[in-house]
Amino acid sequence: MPWRLFVFPGNFPVPSWAEHNLNEEVDMDSGMIGKIEKSKRYAEEPERIRFEQFHVSFQGSHTSHSVSYNDGAWHCTCHFFATRGVCSHTMAMERVLGVMLPMDTAAAAEPLSAPAVA
Repeated sequence: MPWRLFVFPGNFPVPSWAEHNLNEEVDMDSGMIGKIEKSKRYAEEPERIRFEQFHVSFQGSHTSHSVSYNDGAWHCTCHFFATRGVCSHTMAMERVLGVMLPMDTAAAAEPLSAPAVA
């Protein structure tokens, strides 16, 4: 069953399977209510989620790029990534995904800053 979220008064997201007329009572059992509460707790703890692989279309300044992540390795179709192994698209994805990526991946892909010159 596809999930489509609706925001009802009070900013409580409700999935499509729970759609109903706003003037009617929602008929949910205690098991479903428990699962909804658990999903809220999980959503507040993104560190529980670890991406292993995915593929996205990233709209750059001039064109769209294909960015993928597989077993800790990034890939992007932009020219900069081809020469450096890292690019603004992969770095942006790391910032968006934050704690949901394995620690070694995030540290490896962001270049070290140059040491300060005194």
